[in-house]
Amino acid sequence: MNALKDEESVERKEDQDNKKSGVPGKNNYSINPKKLLGKGSFGRIYAGTNKTTGEEVAIKLEPIDTDQPQLIYEYKIYKLLQDGYGFPRVYEFSRESKYNILIMDLLGSSIESIFNKFQKKFTLLTCIMIMDQIVQRIEFLHSKNLLHRDIKPDNFLIGRGNKKNTIYAIDFGLSKKYRDSKSGLHIPYRDGKDLTGTARYASINTHLGVEQSRRDDIESLGYMMIYLMKGHLPWQGMVNSNPKKKYDRIKKLKMDIKLTELCHGLPKECIKFIQYARDMKFEDKPNYTYLRSLLKKMATRIGQKMDTSKFDWIVAEIKEKETENNK
Repeated sequence: MNALKDEESVERKEDQDNKKSGVPGKNNYSINPKKLLGKGSFGRIYAGTNKTTGEEVAIKLEPIDTDQPQLIYEYKIYKLLQDGYGFPRVYEFSRESKYNILIMDLLGSSIESIFNKFQKKFTLLTCIMIMDQIVQRIEFLHSKNLLHRDIKPDNFLIGRGNKKNTIYAIDFGLSKKYRDSKSGLHIPYRDGKDLTGTARYASINTHLGVEQSRRDDIESLGYMMIYLMKGHLPWQGMVNSNPKKKYDRIKKLKMDIKLTELCHGLPKECIKFIQYARDMKFEDKPNYTYLRSLLKKMATRIGQKMDTSKFDWIVAEIKEKETENNK
């Protein structure tokens, strides 16, 4: 109970600080402390407003005294990605009062939260179209010499308004350069590394402690694809108070399970997608065109075309409006 009270008092104190400053980012933006969009080890994200244009924004706050500040690093990553489609714009980074502050585009819900609203049941076409867009986001990220290293449905958001058919990649706090932008030299192969990212979607090599490269992002995409298509992964729900033992169990199951079993009931292209990722060498450049062709074959197999107006959440919203209009 005391820990809970302490957390609540910290939240109240943070809200009071936000109300006092009220205007982060050199007085160009106002924050709405009542609209908490998310929180985590990094800090908190609130909705805010550009006072000049009235445009809604997201305001990410990170305590200045945090042990491992990430916000300035993430800001620099976003700046590198500003000319890419499907990445949020960042407007400003500043240090004020007790916080590092990042002001960026306000986006819609995450794929994970939408998936949960649909009781973890997307149509196959929606899964295919989500993955097709995400492959493109990761291709662009890699073209900037960067790895994501934490691919999961929580880190991909839909847009707002007329951009609900666009998937945005976010959260680059764990991103890392895999290649020097000037020399083009790839980072060296190393092992003995700790697991970075989310164990559920981590590649086998990541579990084995191998330095991550582009192949690991692609393998993570494969697991995310299976999760969206089936609603679960076989290694979900493993309970162990010791994280290392839990990760070891997840690793063992990933290594032991046959891809035919993992992808049972799914289009055969799913097996090819994951097998391709696992067959890649450390420095290999992924063939993104091939991966997207596998997704298109899946769509063709079910007699569908890539039509983003058919995303499940867009179709549901249209039906909801029609129902309201008919009342």
